[in-house]
Amino acid sequence: MSKRYDESWEPILKPLFKQDYMKRLSAFVQQERQLGLVFPPEDLVFNAFNLTAFDSIKVVILGQDPYHNDGQAHGLSFSVPDGMMLPPSLRNIYTELQTDIPGFVYPKSGNLTAWAAQGVLLLNATLTVRAHQAASHQRQGWEEFTDQIIQLISQRLSNVVFILWGSYAQKKSFLIDSQKHCVLTSVHPSPLSAHRGFFGCKHFSQANAYLVRNGRKPIDWQIPPSPKGGVI
Repeated sequence: MSKRYDESWEPILKPLFKQDYMKRLSAFVQQERQLGLVFPPEDLVFNAFNLTAFDSIKVVILGQDPYHNDGQAHGLSFSVPDGMMLPPSLRNIYTELQTDIPGFVYPKSGNLTAWAAQGVLLLNATLTVRAHQAASHQRQGWEEFTDQIIQLISQRLSNVVFILWGSYAQKKSFLIDSQKHCVLTSVHPSPLSAHRGFFGCKHFSQANAYLVRNGRKPIDWQIPPSPKGGVI
């Protein structure tokens, strides 16, 4: 696996990469790439760690799997590259932002890189997937890796907002010291559940209020217009 990440992650990631389960995972993913198409592309697997420096983390938004359709996955949870149609969950995230953040304009692009650049770690629990086969790389070692990442963020940083949407993400709360950090939970923004408590959760304004209370700059949640345009 191509290990492209910001140098600030080196003390965190290097010891993890040496663990036996990661060696087995790397061999598995390499074999999967030989057998067929795997998302995201190899150079974007660790994109979340490339775009958000460890010491700059203010918010962690935890997803489950990368998108498994062509061109969607680029290593950031809930995000798709410029020009891609907005996935249903991301549409609902934008809808919630419209009601939660005054002046928020519904974006055409689903590229959340602007959040990552401000310290929002967009982390999926599983970092690769076989094309068109959801959850195909679960229970191969990725969850152990990302659990350790969450735990190390909790241990080594302070005043981080962890946003856990849905039961899968909420099960990770035991890894987080809630005395040092803010943990926000709700149902998943998927169309199957969003109306049962995601809409109206106000997690984005709550996250900013917590950051400001702790002397940190709030996140500008507005997605800037894409130079390539976007597809709604």
